[in-house]
Amino acid sequence: MAAAPKVLIVKLSSFGDCLHVVPAVHEIKQAWPDATIHWLTQTEYASLIACVDPVDRVLTFNRRRALRSIGQWWPAVRAETYEYVLDFQGLLKSAILTRLTKANRRVGPSYQREGARFAYHAVAGPRDLHRHAVDQALDTVRYLGITPGAPQFPLSFPAQPRTEARPRVAYVATSRWPTKNVSPRWMAGVIGRVHQQVGGTAFLLGGAGEQALGEQMRAESGYAHVVNMCGKTNLVELGSLMREIDVLVTVDSGPMHLAAALGVPTVALFGPTDPTRTGPYGAAHHVIQNTDLSCVPCLSRTCRRPQRDHACLRQLSIDPVVDAVCARCGTD
Repeated sequence: MAAAPKVLIVKLSSFGDCLHVVPAVHEIKQAWPDATIHWLTQTEYASLIACVDPVDRVLTFNRRRALRSIGQWWPAVRAETYEYVLDFQGLLKSAILTRLTKANRRVGPSYQREGARFAYHAVAGPRDLHRHAVDQALDTVRYLGITPGAPQFPLSFPAQPRTEARPRVAYVATSRWPTKNVSPRWMAGVIGRVHQQVGGTAFLLGGAGEQALGEQMRAESGYAHVVNMCGKTNLVELGSLMREIDVLVTVDSGPMHLAAALGVPTVALFGPTDPTRTGPYGAAHHVIQNTDLSCVPCLSRTCRRPQRDHACLRQLSIDPVVDAVCARCGTD
């Protein structure tokens, strides 16, 4: 191996999944301080990856214009002599991009699928899906002969101090999967109950086009000090805001993983997905899931119950959520 190796990380998506790889990248940089680390990601996550401290250069892939995008980044990639290309995605599209490099060693993850194995010289670690994605990513670090320490998330976001009263509790009711979402009215009930006890400020977080949903939650909460930030932050601004938050209440979502990476205590509401694999990483968090249902976790974007009633989340009681949030605000 070269004294100062060049390493290309391939992790294209998604928001939270990219964050799961950050501890592995940190460990590589710690073990090889002079290493040059590049990261290939989808265009929409480039600004987030630029905030990962060990990353020297961000390369982008536009999945909507795949052929044009390959034509743009391939000459730059081929001009580099990477000692390792580490694919943390493990899907066919990432495997093809990995194979297009001329790396001395191409390594894929144990959870690879869709025939991605063809692109790799080796696969790192045992195939064990009953552990967190952060721990799975660290298998690649071990393959490189590095013994990882406690996972760290070296992320740098611009400081944007807030003046609103504490405690500052943020709320995320939606994600990309309809089956992960809670109703705005239910979340408004949580907001009203929590802030009746702890005071402070409620922040509503959501994506583009969810401003009206935020206004609905604000109005139905009955609480005066609610800041609707839905659709008002990009990924970097969200990171800056999250550093000013004391507790996050959220469905399984990208902001949940961002909060966990930044050390923000999180109360996570899980329905169809498995918190063992994709819950908030770390001991400061509290997961609430209706495990009495035999269908949980179904890992499905559509409800598979005959009633199609999304019971895993719609039957959640507000009480344990309020108790968990208040405990993390220092009130019970």
